[in-house]
Amino acid sequence: MRLFFLALVMASLPSLASAQKSDLQEALYALPDVIFIPMDSPEGVSESYVLKIRQPLDHQHPEKGSFWQRVYLEHTGFDKPMTIVTHGYNVTRDARYELSQLLQGNQLLVEHRFFGESMPDSVDYTYLTLEQATADYHRIRELFRDVYPGKWLSTGISKGGQTTIFYRYFYPEDVDVSFPFVAPINHSVEDPRIYTFLDTVGTAACRKALYDVQVRLLKARDQVLPRVSWFARGAGLQFTYLTLEQAWEYTVLEYPFSFWQWGSDCADIPGKDVSIDSLLSHVLKVSDFGFFSDRDIIGFASHYYQAGTQAGYYGYQTRPFKGLLHALPTDTNPSAVFMPNHMPIRFDPTLTNTVFEWTQTKGDHIIYLNGSSDTWSATAVPHSDQVDAAWFFLPGTDHRAARIKNLSPAERARMVQVLEGWLGMEIE
Repeated sequence: MRLFFLALVMASLPSLASAQKSDLQEALYALPDVIFIPMDSPEGVSESYVLKIRQPLDHQHPEKGSFWQRVYLEHTGFDKPMTIVTHGYNVTRDARYELSQLLQGNQLLVEHRFFGESMPDSVDYTYLTLEQATADYHRIRELFRDVYPGKWLSTGISKGGQTTIFYRYFYPEDVDVSFPFVAPINHSVEDPRIYTFLDTVGTAACRKALYDVQVRLLKARDQVLPRVSWFARGAGLQFTYLTLEQAWEYTVLEYPFSFWQWGSDCADIPGKDVSIDSLLSHVLKVSDFGFFSDRDIIGFASHYYQAGTQAGYYGYQTRPFKGLLHALPTDTNPSAVFMPNHMPIRFDPTLTNTVFEWTQTKGDHIIYLNGSSDTWSATAVPHSDQVDAAWFFLPGTDHRAARIKNLSPAERARMVQVLEGWLGMEIE
């Protein structure tokens, strides 16, 4: 991939050389360890580029090797604010984030290390730490410091929002404002606050209906397993990390978590008289069977490594399903963390708990936006009167809908007022 990217750069050089270089291109040529290709720009953006930035595997010991990190740059003006997007996963395409649109500013969308094209030639997970990942963003900030001398902000969604918080903790002077969306700060690899949320969210009738669906599917194992086997074959899913039966039991256990995370409607939960096929169709739309296949377990290996070592995650309670689970252990709660190559989970809670305490006592100029019906709101950063920060919890809102565009007019006005005060500028 790196050779392909370099070939594209070489192919584009004649056209760039023959045309008059823009001031931004001149600035990019002057940056060390940066290569770039021009892209079509979205509306409101004057220039766009996909960059590859050489990053050390170990920022404390650059001699240990490097990798190329993919970054998308959108330019609106050197005098405009810059928003650095701390994406938590691979970046499949350029996308303009709400904060950049609101400020009509520049944007650097950064693919997380060890995801997508931002991979070393040989993966050594010991270099996949939050310390190293946030140092990547800091180095990008330093590279572009003189190019964009104005205000800097950071933002991210979900795991990317979590990364925004950790980035601010390690480098509090890098940005003027941080704006994480639906970002969890988990206390442990099996954060019990998730269980409390699932036991109390919505109405008792809705929670009972979800449980009834799970029980009926587990009891109808002999009917269901042949059907999900055919579904897997049609979808091209393979199961070697987990067996197909284990993956199916995980899918059933995941059902209420995904139901609330993605904003499903309680009115759509099938009743007791629907067919197994209808019941199965409903659950597979809510709880992705492929999430527990090799496709996603291997594809999200870096995510699971981070969750199982530093970031924390969640598990599944099995006590309500005594005697109904055949493939998963019932003496402990199965973890939602699938470590690469079946390596053991060795979670150290020191960093995430330290950062949580920091958010409550020193985390100034951070705006938190969450949805109250989103499962991940269970481990969202709670309000604290000890810091100069702002919280927005959208009632009845899920993981996808908790965005600036869905704030009420009054809440949006309050959010803009907070931003204007912290940035010392007027937002149109």
